[in-house]
Amino acid sequence: MPRHAPATHLITHEVTNQPPEFAGRNLFTSDPILRDWALREGGEWVDQPLTALGADVGSEEVLQWGEEANRFPPELTVFDRYGRRIDEVRFHPSYHRLMELAMRHRIHSIAWAEDRAGNHVAHAAMLALFTEAEQGTMCPISMTYASVPALRHQPEVAAEWVPKIVGGSYDAPLKPLAEKRGVTVGMAMTEKQGGSDVRANTTRAYRDGDAWRLVGHKWFCSAPMCDGFLTLAQTEAGLSCFLVPRIKPDGERNSLHVMRLKDKLGNKSNASSEIEYHDTYAVLLGEEGRGVSTIIEMVHHTRLDTISGTVGIMRMALAQAHHHVAGRRAFQKTLIDQPAMRAVVADLALEYEAAAALTMRVARAFSGTGEGEKAFARLAVAAAKYWLTKRNPNFVYECMECHGGAGYVEESPLPRLFRESPLNAIWEGSGNVIALDILRTLGREPLAREAFAAEAMAARGAHPLLDAAMEDVAARLKSVPAEADARRIAERMALVLQASLLVRHSPAAVSDAFVATRLGAEGGRSFGVLPKGADVDAIVGRVAA
Repeated sequence: MPRHAPATHLITHEVTNQPPEFAGRNLFTSDPILRDWALREGGEWVDQPLTALGADVGSEEVLQWGEEANRFPPELTVFDRYGRRIDEVRFHPSYHRLMELAMRHRIHSIAWAEDRAGNHVAHAAMLALFTEAEQGTMCPISMTYASVPALRHQPEVAAEWVPKIVGGSYDAPLKPLAEKRGVTVGMAMTEKQGGSDVRANTTRAYRDGDAWRLVGHKWFCSAPMCDGFLTLAQTEAGLSCFLVPRIKPDGERNSLHVMRLKDKLGNKSNASSEIEYHDTYAVLLGEEGRGVSTIIEMVHHTRLDTISGTVGIMRMALAQAHHHVAGRRAFQKTLIDQPAMRAVVADLALEYEAAAALTMRVARAFSGTGEGEKAFARLAVAAAKYWLTKRNPNFVYECMECHGGAGYVEESPLPRLFRESPLNAIWEGSGNVIALDILRTLGREPLAREAFAAEAMAARGAHPLLDAAMEDVAARLKSVPAEADARRIAERMALVLQASLLVRHSPAAVSDAFVATRLGAEGGRSFGVLPKGADVDAIVGRVAA
């Protein structure tokens, strides 16, 4: 947080050669890359809500909230002082301020409230922007957004819950649904013995009149203070999807017991928990025995948010690195003017622009109404999640290195971003799960394969290296690759699609360098290796407005 007039003339030395404070900027209007791609894929109408959010999340106050919400993590209170069970998580006030701000800007609901092209682009870009300031609160925001399609599988449930999402505001205390100004919705699928193999779940569901009772455990339940959770349990018909409210219709607390909070590497502001169902009240969503096909709608939309959040982490890391090297001198030059450092920043900018381009294009597909766009979204979001989230940790590390030791201390935002950087690769399906999902989609949905190929091939003839890569991917997609090649095809699909988008829509300086380094042999295994003749100045010029 910027402080008033810090002393620079000390008895022992004078503090010089330091960049100014970072805060106090509009994170959207100062980012030409995200702004260009959001408006291209979402339409001019998204500019206003994104500009308004960018001003708020770039303020000194909100950035401070982000620091505080992670410095003072949530605490679990299982019993009140009289021994009555409450299973509540208590948060620092800054967490609640962040949640209120996010819901006031409609990050969780703009995609459903705005019935027009680009609505999911607006959501994705907003989530990326907010992630720049704070990452953990975007977990309950994302799940609440993603719950809407799954809730709509049960019209009478949707009639009660969806209006509290789409028109709702943040209302933290647990209380009956009818009394809430707005709700948040979480998800609890994985169990100890199965992990991503949810069909191995052992939680049982027993019919109880018009409702159900659940008995079992969930190994990972994020945001346990949400008002309701989508979950999976076994019935006589097979694995089924249920909504578990924290407060039952009769006003009593549901028997959803929070056993402990996870002590995670990062994502400290967000409470992630282990829970148990002890004859827990639940209502069925969708068809009994078809739970995976019901909840997969929620998973599909949260995968969009894993790539949007990744873009946000990358952008803040890059913005911090650029800010630092532009404000510090070494060897008689500003760091940004040193050729080696300038190449690093340019290479990072290429990576970020390709990530933003891919994410915004995938988000537009989520807004699509045609079957081709929907099929493209199913395949492209998986390829994007696989590749972007894997690139993120090394990207953030390289940004940290631009700072030297100043980036390795906790007063810097870089350590928090670095701890956060692996998370989106793990949540909503880790690398092998995503790569195998891609193979399944290729095998089961010819339309998805055709839509993906058509989007990539739209750049045919623009660059010989890209043409060769497109032909290679197209040949591989004519049949379903072997499982051992799943990661290879996921990576190539993502890279070819990124290159195709950049060649068609970004400045030549960006697309030429990206194709040469990512598809040709002119890049390195670390950032900062660019081909001779690359227009480094033009690339770096797109980092900040």
